[in-house]
Amino acid sequence: MADSGESFGMRTRPISGGSTREAELPGVTGVAWPASVERSESPLAQGLRRFRRSATALVGVAIVVALILVALFADVLAPRSPIASDQTRTFQRPSWDYPLGTDQLGRDMLSRVIHGSRISLAVGVSSVLLALFVGVPCGMIAGFYGGRVDTLVMRAMDVILAFPIYLLAIILMVMFTPTAGLIGTMKVTAAIAIVRIPIYARLVRGSVLSIKEKEYIEACHALGVRDPWILLRHVLPNCLAPIIVTTTLGIATSIIVEATLSFLGLGTQPPTPSWGWDLKANVAFIQANAWLSLFPGLAIFVTVLGFNLFGDGLRDALDPRLK
Repeated sequence: MADSGESFGMRTRPISGGSTREAELPGVTGVAWPASVERSESPLAQGLRRFRRSATALVGVAIVVALILVALFADVLAPRSPIASDQTRTFQRPSWDYPLGTDQLGRDMLSRVIHGSRISLAVGVSSVLLALFVGVPCGMIAGFYGGRVDTLVMRAMDVILAFPIYLLAIILMVMFTPTAGLIGTMKVTAAIAIVRIPIYARLVRGSVLSIKEKEYIEACHALGVRDPWILLRHVLPNCLAPIIVTTTLGIATSIIVEATLSFLGLGTQPPTPSWGWDLKANVAFIQANAWLSLFPGLAIFVTVLGFNLFGDGLRDALDPRLK
């Protein structure tokens, strides 16, 4: 005679140790499943788990967090004013009083490096956000509607991409006329943002071209859902993964572009502390006082490395093929 479980069309599978667990299914009771079976993880949980397992990604996060903290608390961490000069203490070698030495004007290099993180982080993040604000809508509209709209938007992006990134940034800064202070920083931010707009527009357009052919998009059209709501509610969320990864890596590129423009004398102007400008001002003394160029260059290297490691970790974590 079959047992009671089999009489109702149910089977109980034993597991190691003899323990079983009943599944809670609608309309079905008494079905036992192995206790080791867990609910499937959401894509976000899987991505976080893969991210935490990546040592390089965690190192990148640590560097980025440290940079943010240094930029936020620069006034507290810097031992001296970054623009105060002392002609009696020029070219001081690294010591306890001046851990990174002083430059040709007697300014504390440690204070300038700490405050320079604000400029690099502000320009890097602001330029990427501005490029996203313009490039993402352009890419979504071009990919979703196609036709003449797509041709018009993409040809405009192709014109920008026809210029090498540094050449276009230099041309824009010459047109904007570099200045010191907040206005000068805003000009650098705008120039870098314009250069990076086509990157996000083409990225989003490619994603939208595949997403708009999905069944749920056709269902929205059949139900009479308006296009703006479809774009915001259904299309944009499915484009976030590549956008997030490209944004993180784009911050590193923007920091390099800002440092390059400052090194060429077209970016942040003195007395505003800038890593690129410090490289330009001190490169003439590199043979006798190598530390003047070493520490600003090292700050750029570590910052860009941190964002690159962070971006690579996000890319691996958000890649659905890496399960």
